[in-house]
Amino acid sequence: MPDNSITLVGNITRDPELKFLNSGQASVRFGLAVNRRYQKNGEWVEQVSFFDVVAYQSLAENVANSLTRGTRVLVTGRLEQRSWETPDGDKRSVVEVNADDIAPSLRYASAAVTKNPRPEGAGNGRSGAPNAGTSRPAPTTSNPNYGFDEEPF
Repeated sequence: MPDNSITLVGNITRDPELKFLNSGQASVRFGLAVNRRYQKNGEWVEQVSFFDVVAYQSLAENVANSLTRGTRVLVTGRLEQRSWETPDGDKRSVVEVNADDIAPSLRYASAAVTKNPRPEGAGNGRSGAPNAGTSRPAPTTSNPNYGFDEEPF
Protein backbone atom coordinates (compact mmCIF):
# COMPACT_ATOMS: atom_id res chain seq x y z
CA MET A 1 0.00 0.00 0.00
CA PRO A 2 1.41 3.43 -0.85
CA ASP A 3 2.44 5.80 1.94
CA ASN A 4 0.07 8.43 0.58
CA SER A 5 -3.39 6.87 0.59
CA ILE A 6 -6.77 8.41 1.24
CA THR A 7 -10.37 7.21 1.40
CA LEU A 8 -13.19 9.73 1.14
CA VAL A 9 -16.96 9.38 1.31
CA GLY A 10 -18.93 12.29 -0.08
CA ASN A 11 -21.30 13.65 -2.70
CA ILE A 12 -20.37 14.51 -6.27
CA THR A 13 -20.75 18.28 -6.70
CA ARG A 14 -20.63 18.45 -10.51
CA ASP A 15 -21.25 15.89 -13.22
CA PRO A 16 -18.09 13.93 -14.07
CA GLU A 17 -16.36 15.44 -17.11
CA LEU A 18 -14.82 12.87 -19.44
CA LYS A 19 -11.93 13.90 -21.70
CA PHE A 20 -9.38 12.02 -23.74
CA LEU A 21 -5.70 12.91 -23.41
CA ASN A 22 -3.43 13.30 -26.46
CA SER A 23 -2.32 9.71 -25.87
CA GLY A 24 -5.94 8.56 -26.26
CA GLN A 25 -6.23 7.67 -22.57
CA ALA A 26 -9.59 8.48 -20.93
CA SER A 27 -9.59 10.96 -18.05
CA VAL A 28 -12.45 12.05 -15.82
CA ARG A 29 -12.67 14.90 -13.32
CA PHE A 30 -15.35 15.79 -10.78
CA GLY A 31 -15.80 17.61 -7.49
CA LEU A 32 -16.48 15.87 -4.20
CA ALA A 33 -18.01 17.41 -1.05
CA VAL A 34 -17.19 15.63 2.20
CA ASN A 35 -19.40 16.64 5.13
CA ARG A 36 -18.42 16.39 8.77
CA ARG A 37 -21.07 16.90 11.42
CA TYR A 38 -20.32 17.07 15.13
CA GLN A 39 -21.63 18.61 18.35
CA LYS A 40 -19.88 21.51 20.01
CA ASN A 41 -21.34 22.95 23.24
CA GLY A 42 -24.64 21.16 22.55
CA GLU A 43 -24.97 22.68 19.05
CA TRP A 44 -24.57 20.77 15.80
CA VAL A 45 -21.75 22.11 13.66
CA GLU A 46 -21.31 21.10 10.04
CA GLN A 47 -18.09 21.46 8.06
CA VAL A 48 -17.71 20.74 4.38
CA SER A 49 -14.43 20.04 2.59
CA PHE A 50 -14.24 20.11 -1.20
CA PHE A 51 -11.89 17.94 -3.26
CA ASP A 52 -11.11 17.60 -6.97
CA VAL A 53 -11.02 13.95 -8.02
CA VAL A 54 -9.36 12.61 -11.18
CA ALA A 55 -9.36 9.08 -12.58
CA TYR A 56 -8.00 7.47 -15.73
CA GLN A 57 -8.53 4.65 -18.24
CA SER A 58 -11.54 2.34 -17.84
CA LEU A 59 -12.29 3.73 -14.36
CA ALA A 60 -12.74 7.17 -15.95
CA GLU A 61 -15.13 5.86 -18.58
CA ASN A 62 -17.14 3.84 -16.05
CA VAL A 63 -17.46 6.87 -13.74
CA ALA A 64 -18.64 9.09 -16.62
CA ASN A 65 -21.22 6.49 -17.69
CA SER A 66 -22.47 5.66 -14.18
CA LEU A 67 -22.31 8.61 -11.80
CA THR A 68 -23.91 12.05 -11.73
CA ARG A 69 -24.01 15.14 -9.55
CA GLY A 70 -25.41 14.41 -6.10
CA THR A 71 -24.38 10.73 -6.06
CA ARG A 72 -22.81 9.64 -2.78
CA VAL A 73 -19.55 7.80 -3.52
CA LEU A 74 -16.54 6.20 -1.88
CA VAL A 75 -13.21 7.22 -3.38
CA THR A 76 -9.87 5.59 -2.62
CA GLY A 77 -6.64 6.91 -4.04
CA ARG A 78 -3.76 9.22 -3.26
CA LEU A 79 -3.22 12.95 -2.94
CA GLU A 80 -1.15 14.54 -5.69
CA GLN A 81 -0.07 18.13 -6.10
CA ARG A 82 0.56 19.63 -9.49
CA SER A 83 1.76 23.09 -10.41
CA TRP A 84 1.70 25.20 -13.57
CA GLU A 85 2.20 28.73 -14.78
CA THR A 86 -0.61 30.76 -16.35
CA PRO A 87 -0.10 32.66 -19.63
CA ASP A 88 0.20 35.82 -17.45
CA GLY A 89 3.13 34.29 -15.57
CA ASP A 90 1.22 33.55 -12.34
CA LYS A 91 2.11 30.33 -10.58
CA ARG A 92 -0.74 28.03 -9.61
CA SER A 93 -0.94 24.71 -7.83
CA VAL A 94 -3.67 22.31 -6.82
CA VAL A 95 -3.92 19.21 -4.67
CA GLU A 96 -6.14 16.53 -6.23
CA VAL A 97 -7.26 13.03 -5.34
CA ASN A 98 -5.92 10.65 -7.98
CA ALA A 99 -8.47 7.83 -7.67
CA ASP A 100 -7.58 4.16 -7.72
CA ASP A 101 -11.21 3.10 -7.18
CA ILE A 102 -14.61 4.80 -7.02
CA ALA A 103 -17.88 3.20 -5.94
CA PRO A 104 -21.41 4.35 -5.23
CA SER A 105 -22.32 4.38 -1.54
CA LEU A 106 -25.13 1.96 -0.74
CA ARG A 107 -25.96 3.47 2.66
CA TYR A 108 -28.89 5.53 1.33
CA ALA A 109 -29.30 4.11 -2.18
CA SER A 110 -29.18 0.92 -4.20
CA ALA A 111 -27.19 0.22 -7.35
CA ALA A 112 -27.28 -2.31 -10.16
CA VAL A 113 -23.84 -3.55 -11.14
CA THR A 114 -23.14 -4.44 -14.76
CA LYS A 115 -19.81 -6.05 -15.49
CA ASN A 116 -18.13 -4.64 -18.60
CA PRO A 117 -16.51 -7.04 -21.07
CA ARG A 118 -12.72 -7.03 -20.99
CA PRO A 119 -10.39 -7.56 -23.92
CA GLU A 120 -8.74 -10.99 -24.09
CA GLY A 121 -5.90 -11.22 -21.54
CA ALA A 122 -6.34 -7.64 -20.31
CA GLY A 123 -5.65 -6.38 -16.86
CA ASN A 124 -4.26 -9.08 -14.61
CA GLY A 125 -1.42 -10.45 -16.74
CA ARG A 126 -3.13 -13.81 -17.17
CA SER A 127 -4.65 -15.36 -20.24
CA GLY A 128 -8.36 -14.95 -20.81
CA ALA A 129 -9.09 -18.43 -19.42
CA PRO A 130 -10.92 -18.58 -16.08
CA ASN A 131 -8.62 -19.38 -13.15
CA ALA A 132 -5.52 -19.28 -15.39
CA GLY A 133 -2.41 -19.04 -13.26
CA THR A 134 -4.20 -20.04 -10.05
CA SER A 135 -3.89 -23.25 -8.08
CA ARG A 136 -7.61 -23.37 -7.31
CA PRO A 137 -9.93 -25.53 -9.39
CA ALA A 138 -12.60 -24.00 -11.58
CA PRO A 139 -15.90 -23.65 -9.69
CA THR A 140 -18.29 -26.51 -10.32
CA THR A 141 -21.67 -27.40 -8.91
CA SER A 142 -20.30 -30.77 -7.76
CA ASN A 143 -17.70 -29.04 -5.57
CA PRO A 144 -19.43 -27.89 -2.35
CA ASN A 145 -16.71 -25.28 -1.75
CA TYR A 146 -17.20 -23.68 -5.19
CA GLY A 147 -13.47 -23.71 -5.98
CA PHE A 148 -12.32 -22.24 -2.67
CA ASP A 149 -10.29 -23.92 0.05
CA GLU A 150 -12.34 -22.27 2.79
CA GLU A 151 -15.95 -22.96 3.72
CA PRO A 152 -18.47 -20.92 1.70
CA PHE A 153 -19.97 -18.03 3.59
